[in-house]
Amino acid sequence: MSGRDCDIAVVGGGLAGGLIALAIHQNNPEITLRIVEAGEAIGGNHRWSWFSTDLDSDGRTLMKPFRTMRWEKGYEVRFPEYRRKLKADYLSLASTDFAAALKRELPEGAILTNREVTELKPDGVVLANGEEIAARTVIDCRSFTPTIDFTGGWQVFMGRHIRTHEPHGLERPIIMDACIDQHGAYRFVYTLPLGSHELFVEDTYYADSGFLDRSALSRRIDEYCDSQGWKHDILGGETGVLPVITGGKFANYQFAQRQNGVAIAGAKGGFVHPLTSYTLPYAVKTALLIAQNADLPGDQLGALLEAQARNHWRATKFYRRLGTMLFGVPDPNKRYRIFERFYRLPEGLIERFYAGKSTRGDRMRVLVGRPPMSIPRALIALGSKGRPLRREEPN
Repeated sequence: MSGRDCDIAVVGGGLAGGLIALAIHQNNPEITLRIVEAGEAIGGNHRWSWFSTDLDSDGRTLMKPFRTMRWEKGYEVRFPEYRRKLKADYLSLASTDFAAALKRELPEGAILTNREVTELKPDGVVLANGEEIAARTVIDCRSFTPTIDFTGGWQVFMGRHIRTHEPHGLERPIIMDACIDQHGAYRFVYTLPLGSHELFVEDTYYADSGFLDRSALSRRIDEYCDSQGWKHDILGGETGVLPVITGGKFANYQFAQRQNGVAIAGAKGGFVHPLTSYTLPYAVKTALLIAQNADLPGDQLGALLEAQARNHWRATKFYRRLGTMLFGVPDPNKRYRIFERFYRLPEGLIERFYAGKSTRGDRMRVLVGRPPMSIPRALIALGSKGRPLRREEPN
């Protein structure tokens, strides 16, 4: 390649890639950027949510340009034998608002959509149409690909944006309603009140298989809305299958993903909560780290992120063990009991859990007391190798 089209090329315009570009521009406006996205729009079709306690002051500053929903009356959880209202503010960001803010905040020409990348190099990227974009540093933020280097299960979901015919009456999010048929998984419905007549309703499963049965999930959302008395029209929706990582060989994974001179971030880099699959707090933290080191060439930035990912893997071992126990429950229809018990614990502990900042005392408190599964069964689960993390389709 001759010349340079930009200083930094970010490949993948999802949450991680978009936040990295924004953080770099805010902290280093003289650095030229390109976000190269294969889809029609930055952010795709998705909604990201988080708790106010997940981000520090720098993280909250980074998120200020985005139009978000914020619920200051806390949120609810519902289980067959226990219900609770918690106080932490809850926030949510739609991908359309994510894309609009990036278009407004980033320089003209920084966002390139409908550009499929076929090759990443230390000094740029090659597109499917043969075009090359030369860059000093390349950051790969494309999606995580299932791999047998990891073990675990899946979080399968379908979300639907609806407009109710009458006011729905919800004041706060219900982030887990498990008072429903479980269908062979830990199943719950997640509901966000977006307006007096608008809701986002998501049917979620912690399942052994990553198969997404669209017709079944759509029917079950209809049944749930009917049970709540929500006659409605459909405005939009989304589906997804996310890995719930319970173990594996992270060094092998990093070796397989490594590309000479290219930095890797986002879920592909390993920056995700292994049990909840939350990515936003880690995407924010990684974006700020990259912005502070934006002058590094690709190989040095890549080494920095690999080291950070290894630290993250070690720091989140506790959550992977909990995931192992969750998927180790002999009857999948009883998995909800683990979370039913968890939500009886102190609210500060719950906040730190979601932020991935559980203390040693928190970890002991989660595991002591009346266990949600027998101790022998828990030990068997923790000693098992686990299922390779690959999508399995039904016969």
